[in-house]
Amino acid sequence: MKIVIACDSFKGCLTSKEVATCIEKGIYRQNPKHEVVSYVIGDGGEGTVAAFHHTCHGTLVGIDCVDAYMHKIKAAVTLIDDGQTAVIEVANIIGLSMRDRMNRAPLFTSSYGVGMVIKKVAALGCKKIIIGLGGSSTNDGGMGVLMALGARFYDENHQPLLSQALSLEKVRYLDIKRLNRFDGIELIAACDVKNHLLGENGATYMFGKQKGLFPNQIKKIERGMSNYRYQLMRYSNVDIDSFEGGGAAGGIGAVLIGLLNAKMKPGIELLLSYSDMEEKMKDCDLVITGEGQSDRQTKFGKVPAGVIEVANRLHKPTICISGALGLEYMDLYDLGFVGIYSIADRAMTFDQALSQASDKLEAATFGIINTIEYFKESHS
Repeated sequence: MKIVIACDSFKGCLTSKEVATCIEKGIYRQNPKHEVVSYVIGDGGEGTVAAFHHTCHGTLVGIDCVDAYMHKIKAAVTLIDDGQTAVIEVANIIGLSMRDRMNRAPLFTSSYGVGMVIKKVAALGCKKIIIGLGGSSTNDGGMGVLMALGARFYDENHQPLLSQALSLEKVRYLDIKRLNRFDGIELIAACDVKNHLLGENGATYMFGKQKGLFPNQIKKIERGMSNYRYQLMRYSNVDIDSFEGGGAAGGIGAVLIGLLNAKMKPGIELLLSYSDMEEKMKDCDLVITGEGQSDRQTKFGKVPAGVIEVANRLHKPTICISGALGLEYMDLYDLGFVGIYSIADRAMTFDQALSQASDKLEAATFGIINTIEYFKESHS
């Protein structure tokens, strides 16, 4: 068989490339004569820079910046299109997985580092900047991004504010006259969500819990975000709650679209536009995709949904092998999958699942391919 592998990373566990390697091992273990074509994939979240770098044969550059806690770090950026386009990701600047769960402090995290990176890659002469928005640890409404680009925020006493979620309700005055809007540079926000900034499906209510906010904090921060939106509207005449995708990355999406004129595009769709994957699929027998957890969110622009859309056009059978299966995963069969599998073969702790993921992914793949080959031979 000729098999195409195009899987997202298993977040916090295996990179997209590592996932592909494990699946390849399982395939070759069943029969070393199989032909395998693998792709490094990202949907705007963790691994997006690596995916574009691998796909476009880019040049990696380390950019000095700060993380969500304002500690100095160096973030990887890839330059593609002969250096005319830069690809960055918030996940390797202010990413949720950059700090363990017990030590996260979402009330105090800032998106400032993302603004620093955008500003520095623009100074390299890039004409286009692709910004992957998935996997952030912040919920500051993009205040940090704006401050890194020249904006200033003040409280009722005209005292300067820090860029963090706790400051949102304190904003009363702002100065955006010196905001760098990157005239002549195309900004693209690569994102897999359509959530607006506010409301039950907005940045805080939908994603705040996974970033570590408690229920009582979520209500407080939502009130603060509403005030922040109102104050920005007073000074800019832009309602940052009016944009689909504005709730991405704790509100970074809203300010990128509303104040910096960025275009919002699905991350997987954007990556595939640079890839030859569709061409390689034309004569394949099977497509394998997957992600850390497949659930009801998968169909909204996640990697498996993007991959099977291509496979469906070519009438190629596609299976999904993921770390875990969550709520309403059965609905994904409606997308056209012929099989959806989890590598978890018994009850285990989260740490056990992470440590055993490589072996279990290889074993699960072997079993699936072995079953397919058996039925092929028995019906030939």
